Amino acid sequence: MAHPKRRHSSTRRDKRRTHYKATPVTLATDASTGEVHERHHAHVFEGNLFYRGKMIVEGYKTVS
Repeated sequence: MAHPKRRHSSTRRDKRRTHYKATPVTLATDASTGEVHERHHAHVFEGNLFYRGKMIVEGYKTVS
């Protein structure tokens, strides 16, 4: 297993970490309901669960 002989500097560590970025969530608008939701995720609209413009579950309740 690799084991460093000397400590890496904070500059060297930070150069490596510059590529780790948080990306904003991509939003989409449902064609059938007009609801704005996360892409590739089901969403609740008027008590029903929708995915890709189709009702998946009728009378869906979120558990809290």
